[in-house]
Amino acid sequence: MGFTRKDVDFFSRGTRCGAWLYLPEGTKRPPVVVMAHGFAAEKTFGLDAFAQRFVARGIAVFVFDYRNFGASEGSPRNLVDYRRHIADWQAAIEFVRELPQVDGRRTALWGSSFSGGHVIMIAAADPKIRAVVAQVPFVDGLASAGTFGPSFILKATIKGLRDLMCIMTFREPYTVPVVGAPDKFAVMNTPDAMPGFLAILPKDTTWKNECPARILLTVTMYRPIRRAKRVSCPLLLVAAKRDSLIPAASVKKTAARAPKGELMELDIGHFEIYTGKAFEKAVDREAEFLEKYLNG
Repeated sequence: MGFTRKDVDFFSRGTRCGAWLYLPEGTKRPPVVVMAHGFAAEKTFGLDAFAQRFVARGIAVFVFDYRNFGASEGSPRNLVDYRRHIADWQAAIEFVRELPQVDGRRTALWGSSFSGGHVIMIAAADPKIRAVVAQVPFVDGLASAGTFGPSFILKATIKGLRDLMCIMTFREPYTVPVVGAPDKFAVMNTPDAMPGFLAILPKDTTWKNECPARILLTVTMYRPIRRAKRVSCPLLLVAAKRDSLIPAASVKKTAARAPKGELMELDIGHFEIYTGKAFEKAVDREAEFLEKYLNG
């Protein structure tokens, strides 16, 4: 099925956000899936491949950048804050539901990694959402923190406090690398983190490998798993058995808690889902799931 893609802007808390709107050709007012990326990532980091598979099923797709990221305005750049992200999701959903080109009554959500937790939080509070896909989702900050060890947590706390002091004294943010080698401090420094993240970066990206360190003070408190029971719509969770960042056991627990939870397990690491055979397996199942609950 052919499709068109155009750049679209919407506003979240007064800040302009950039997005792509995909529309399938020959389909009048199709259902729509809203998408955004994971931790410190932009929509250009591999999301087009997923969107094209979904629009091929006759589903419109709306892919957006959070405030302070990518095509969106706002500073400081690369500011990761799950509360801000959720507000951006809500603004995007409200905007999409009013678009005349789509059927806003049939809206689904798709999130990956950090945003996999966001879509659970949003669906738990919005009974109008028809379906949710959360792949390799960040569901429990405490469980993820346990994979890094006390030394990492101590360093992360110190760096987060340093950035907090910058806020209090009106200075530029203190930043830390988003991804790094295992022997270097970074938000994600497991052996597969840097090569996996770099593999999805477009060649012409201007993205900088850094984010304000303040997120390190709050990320352990972010636990979407606690809201899973409130997600009334069908929820597909895709777990990576060899995930170095998000324990697969936490994803399984989330699926079990959701009233209409479905679980797909892949024998892969966290970043493998964006490319190759793992991508093909995941996107096929996700597309079938979305088509079933949006077009079925």
